[in-house]
Amino acid sequence: MTPPDGPLVRVLVVDDDDLMRAGLSAVLSSDETVRVVGEAGDGRAAIDQARVLCPDVVLMDVRMPRMDGIAATREVAAAAPGARILILTTFEDDDYVFGALAAGASGFLLKRTRPEQLIAAIHTIAGGEALLSPSVTRTVIDRMARQPPLAPPDSRRLGGLTPRERDVLELVARGLSNAEIAATLVVEESTVKTHVKRILAKLDLRDRIQAVILAYETGVVRPGA
Repeated sequence: MTPPDGPLVRVLVVDDDDLMRAGLSAVLSSDETVRVVGEAGDGRAAIDQARVLCPDVVLMDVRMPRMDGIAATREVAAAAPGARILILTTFEDDDYVFGALAAGASGFLLKRTRPEQLIAAIHTIAGGEALLSPSVTRTVIDRMARQPPLAPPDSRRLGGLTPRERDVLELVARGLSNAEIAATLVVEESTVKTHVKRILAKLDLRDRIQAVILAYETGVVRPGA
């Protein structure tokens, strides 16, 4: 067998449906760049497994007994901060989406996603990027746009950003991709990637999703603007 080109991604599969869990594990195990290191059938078991196994990615269901995926996401993010959480569910309800992302998930995909897309998503999440389907991205931004900012812009927290980084943060919050931001600001896409990394580091944010939420909460982008 040819060794994988990139680093091996260690995945914990969490789903209360035994058949679904076995199917997901089989799909992921068919790719030599992914290793399923554990399985869990509910949120509490997921927390225990994540703490012991320290996976790179946790593939998390939403509706489960004992503890649902949103509560489990919050606990796993605290218990295994190095793990990235990808929500995989049949539901696309606003509350599930926003609740999971606010709890610390780095991505959200529907269970009808094709196997090759799921494997690509696993690598995207493991690489430190956030991942949302276009419909979910729109849901997050629309949800934030309907809410007033929770507080005026926090000059102390945002004060470390340069004017250009503030521009980039605003465009990220409006849902633009790196390529679209580059075109808007007339710069190279690599420059935008650098700005995004610096923004996340300065604001102590995990990914673009947290950046979007923070931008709306602090008034960098205002609803309806």
